[in-house]
Amino acid sequence: MRMLSLLLLAAGLPAAAQETVRIATYNVSLAREAPGALVTELEGTPSDQAIAVLGVLRTVRPDIVLLNEVDYDEAGRAVRALQALLAAPTGPGSPLDLPHAFSGPVNTGVDSGLDLDGDGRLGGPGDAWGYGVFPGQYGMVVLSRWPIERDDVRSFRLLRWADLPDALLPEDFYGETAPQLRLSSKAHWDVPIVLGDGRRLHALASHPTPPVFDGPEDRNGRRNADEIRFWSIYLEGDATLPVDDMGTVGGLPEDAAAVILGDLNADPADGDGHRAAIGGLLDHPRLQDPRPASDGAAAAAVSSGGANADHHGDPRLDTADFRDAPGPGNLRVDYVLPTSGLHVTDSGVFWPAPGEPGAELVAGRRASDHHLVWVDLTLE
Repeated sequence: MRMLSLLLLAAGLPAAAQETVRIATYNVSLAREAPGALVTELEGTPSDQAIAVLGVLRTVRPDIVLLNEVDYDEAGRAVRALQALLAAPTGPGSPLDLPHAFSGPVNTGVDSGLDLDGDGRLGGPGDAWGYGVFPGQYGMVVLSRWPIERDDVRSFRLLRWADLPDALLPEDFYGETAPQLRLSSKAHWDVPIVLGDGRRLHALASHPTPPVFDGPEDRNGRRNADEIRFWSIYLEGDATLPVDDMGTVGGLPEDAAAVILGDLNADPADGDGHRAAIGGLLDHPRLQDPRPASDGAAAAAVSSGGANADHHGDPRLDTADFRDAPGPGNLRVDYVLPTSGLHVTDSGVFWPAPGEPGAELVAGRRASDHHLVWVDLTLE
């Protein structure tokens, strides 16, 4: 396609239309309470919630998507079942073929053998490297229309929190266990994908811990901030840090095209969390923020009221439908942030207002309490 376009231009003829790539992130809330439960459901009779998630994906039709909160199983059965359901001739929307996938181990539910939550007991979900009832709960998966270069995927799941420059690690709370703590509550992945024109795009995927459910030590708030700040450091392209799980050192190369994806559990204007971390990422000189929006989010902020009435951010940018009593109200926590060299043509949040097409899929948090965020990029 690229060579044909060059030949047409050289001949003074119009080139073919440029290809648009739709990249998305979606916290699908498919985490279940027991190992294997998600596999059993997806291979058998999907719940109404799972069917609604499939309907959202088949309506928006991303070419690349990060799904947060998909329980990880080593055999990959849940991922294959999801792909099969998306491509099936039946169900809401039209079949969606995303044949390439990457999923891997995460820190959630993996017992540390330490008393990380300080309750005097060992082995609970709060003592896992990332909060979870069983290994792999709240996992992640990248689905793609194009091939994933699996041999070049970088995972930073084992990176120690204390090794992050200027770490906010609350050492007084953790005591002698502090040096052993891992930064990622799930994982940080760099997943390279070969697009249709042969170029490589790095999907930078993560799902930081919520900055709540802690005490005055603010251990979750601090961890959330540093999990987000990891990407700012990675984008600097430093040759000496960070170190991935295979021992390879260095950040993202300066000439690499990338998109940061994920439920980052942080709003730059409202809710809990450290504003400096998410604000620093949104303002990073190597990134652009398309500011995806929806009319449904604005309508929900008005109809829900509560905490939303006191928010400072633009409600049209909200991506999560959180409860208000108690709760922070609706927030912007899900992001698709392309590097500055990529050409953004459109963006949005799949949050239809009542009465609009697709509203039945998300009404009352039917699919998830998060909404799919998408950005369109044009390949030159």
